[in-house]
Amino acid sequence: MYDWCIAAADKPYALWLMGAVSFAESSFFPIPPDVMLIPMSLARPQKAWLYAAVCTITSVAGGVLGYAIGALLYDSVGQWLIQLYGYGAKVDAFRTAYAEYGAWIILLKGLTPIPYKIVTITSGFADYNIWLFVLFSIIARGGRFFFVAIILNRYGNQVRSIIEERLGFWVGLSAVVLVLGFIAAIKLF
Repeated sequence: MYDWCIAAADKPYALWLMGAVSFAESSFFPIPPDVMLIPMSLARPQKAWLYAAVCTITSVAGGVLGYAIGALLYDSVGQWLIQLYGYGAKVDAFRTAYAEYGAWIILLKGLTPIPYKIVTITSGFADYNIWLFVLFSIIARGGRFFFVAIILNRYGNQVRSIIEERLGFWVGLSAVVLVLGFIAAIKLF
């Protein structure tokens, strides 16, 4: 996949594909856009800023879809699941807590490997202010993607040689981080 992403960086559809992955990851897709952002930025460090901007914009747009899923499907699916798991009495307490700490949840979890779709769907379910959600999503997701762009733009060649030297290790580490992110998301929500 790494070699494919490096090779795809020169293709005319690579930017669109990365944007689609970033959009989908924020609402329903399990794979983060980093699997394309990092190799593409390594292949063309001078375009890392553009790649980070596309990931930010499409991630926030996908986040709005995730928000809508949480907001609009709560009455049909969400409420049934809440009752099924015995949390019906805690819904109001959860929404109150999210109203108070929602900004921190969005900002902190938007920067971590915890799947962002959980944050977006939960924000909609908790009826968090949509405009604040968008603002904090831009800050969190932009911070995450532009941090990668800064590192890869500045140290791209060194990072590329380190990654290619021990590709198996880095792929394994990424898989572990992704799985830990899912576990943390399950435990925290």
